Amino acid sequence: MAFTFPGVIPIKTEGEIVLMRAAGRAARTVLEKIASLVRPGVSTKEIDQAAAEYMVEEKCKSAFLGYRKFPGNICISVNEEVVHGIGGSRRLQLGDIVKLDVGVNKSGWIGDTATTVAVGSISLTAAKLLEVTQAALMGALAHAHSGKRLGDLCSSIEKSVLEHGFSVVREFVGHGVGKKLHEEPQVPNFGVPGEGPKLKPGMTIAIEPMVNIGKPDIKVLSDNWTVVTADGHLSAHFEHTVLITRGEPEILTCSGLS
Repeated sequence: MAFTFPGVIPIKTEGEIVLMRAAGRAARTVLEKIASLVRPGVSTKEIDQAAAEYMVEEKCKSAFLGYRKFPGNICISVNEEVVHGIGGSRRLQLGDIVKLDVGVNKSGWIGDTATTVAVGSISLTAAKLLEVTQAALMGALAHAHSGKRLGDLCSSIEKSVLEHGFSVVREFVGHGVGKKLHEEPQVPNFGVPGEGPKLKPGMTIAIEPMVNIGKPDIKVLSDNWTVVTADGHLSAHFEHTVLITRGEPEILTCSGLS
């Protein structure tokens, strides 16, 4: 699948970056709190409702609720569900892996972050999947530098994933983030080194590897939102909102969850 970058990539001012940091901190805090609720027997709806309460505490609101008619406060996806899962009656079980994706709007600016949490003990393969996906995200930061091409960052994700025999989802990608949930540029988890726009200070992008144990193919369920692996194998998802600076990249949603 070919991706183009037809639009202008917003460059944030110093004042706007201050507001982006606040939004990132709020998203991070909500994510940490709901991650602590993941345990056997809890329903995905209960976690979604708790997220809404934590957002009130953080003086922000969901950036997802109502977006293109999405019905949840967060995205919560279990096992073979890749992204965009909706909280409901499903209760978590030992051995599950749960993807928690939080987007908040605070003072008109967006913070977007995600993690994958194990429910108790999980299989060695599942544990490896989480490790590889998280490492792909953190490894991409080595390429999130001013003057680098976006293709350098994107290609590094797929390269690190393929080395472990896993695959990256190609139909859904990362993105620029700021006053809108989705801005330019698209940030796929694959690419060609040396291609794509140059990264510049003031750009803020959501880097979010979505990695499958099996094949990269996905399908969307009848709710028109929940994305699952076509082969039914597990998938993991990690995400950070990252600021490009004149030096090292700044993770605006950095937390103990990474």
